[in-house]
Amino acid sequence: MAVPVVLDGRSLTIADVVAVARNGALASADAVAKQRLTASRVVVDRVVASGTTVYGINTGFGKLAHVRIPAADVRRLQRNLIISHAAGVGDPLPVDIVRALMLLRANVLLMETSGVRPDLPERLLALLNARIHPVVPEQGSVGASGDLAPLASLAHVALALIGEGEVLAPGSRLPSATALRAASIEPIEFQAKEGISFINGTQAQTAILALIVHDARNLWRSAHAAAAASLEALRGTPDPFAEAVHRARPHPGQLASAALLRDLLADSEIRESHRDGDPRVQDAYSLRCTPQILGPVWDALEFAGRTVEIELNAATDNPLVLGDAIVSGGNFHGQGVAMALDVLAIALTTLAGVAERRIERLVNPDLSQGLPPFLTAHAGIESGYMMVQITAASLVAECRALSTPGSVQSIPTDANQEDFVPMGMASAMKARRILANARRVVAAELLCAAQGLEFLKPLRPGKGVQRVYQWVRALVPPLEHDRPITPDLERLAGALESESVV
Repeated sequence: MAVPVVLDGRSLTIADVVAVARNGALASADAVAKQRLTASRVVVDRVVASGTTVYGINTGFGKLAHVRIPAADVRRLQRNLIISHAAGVGDPLPVDIVRALMLLRANVLLMETSGVRPDLPERLLALLNARIHPVVPEQGSVGASGDLAPLASLAHVALALIGEGEVLAPGSRLPSATALRAASIEPIEFQAKEGISFINGTQAQTAILALIVHDARNLWRSAHAAAAASLEALRGTPDPFAEAVHRARPHPGQLASAALLRDLLADSEIRESHRDGDPRVQDAYSLRCTPQILGPVWDALEFAGRTVEIELNAATDNPLVLGDAIVSGGNFHGQGVAMALDVLAIALTTLAGVAERRIERLVNPDLSQGLPPFLTAHAGIESGYMMVQITAASLVAECRALSTPGSVQSIPTDANQEDFVPMGMASAMKARRILANARRVVAAELLCAAQGLEFLKPLRPGKGVQRVYQWVRALVPPLEHDRPITPDLERLAGALESESVV
């Protein structure tokens, strides 16, 4: 059982998100955080009692902010906000994303800036721990200002808390009220400020960013495993990966990439077999420049990682309780998250693109340094891995089309009150698709590289590459005769989704 995660609004990590979203870790609210939250709620209650006009507490929302709401209608205002903003469409988000979204929202609500009752994040965590997951459509958010844009994802989570809409409970999809009743969880009634506090923020796109960063870091390592195996199969040289070369251009990702390749390629019999007498002076860029290509990919992942680590513990609702004041600002705007997602999309497209180029070299008899055409001993009557490169090319082409940034695609909303929005959920959904494609391209390269190594036996590759080869062979046997390739590719891609080869 995964170690429980305690939320305090200040220390949530990507590892915590993965533990709860995918590994079933329970989550709870820190006692001190609840005390701070109770103190900030006093400020909100004081404003309500005074009758002072404060945006989001006793006013309309967005373009309707000028409309004053009577005290008797404040609770109705918050409920109407939730119901009206549950306007998402399309397929439901996967359960791991919904769980991450619920966790992140509870963490933000536990910050004293939210001014909600502690009962609200605790009720949300009760749903999460009971594995009651709101049905959250994946489309309908522009990635900013949940009360205005709308950020429909959070509204659908809030809908479940009040006993409306549908949820996925263990084994079935059913009305929220039914699931809450079965779990002995009372629906909540949103009070002043609580509806707007709940649905204002970046948590949907941030949840996706956190999970993609985790997965992409693993895939980056696996991409090196594939690259090193391809280099061995193509009888390339590891000399360009020498530490001195990369110390001369010391970008962190490049240094890390070269070091990983050196480890994978150490003690190679294949390398020693062609050290003397090889007429080649240099390998192609897709082999020789791997650290210079995958290094920047790592640097981009780290940029995205830093962004999400801040955003996980950032106050993104509106208005904010700041000491004794309630201030309306713009922390709900998801531009930073959207841009990080777009950078990830470009980085993962690069990773997939260079892997496809190495696949081409492995299967193309004009480029494969003596390997049989399409990695089959029976070329002509059999096609071998001809289609693997075609499949990879198709996936890379799709990645390139999807890597156009979403964060620059603003369309004004709410009668032009929200006149520049980040479209962060569009960036998030594109990045998810690119990650899945890149994982399959790396799987395709591992498949071809392992097959190429079959033709160099009994020579052994570097010790790291030998472990990579054994990992592949534990899942997929050598290609002795033509067979359907899809099961092999999907088996490898599925394994890469849950672990790193390296």
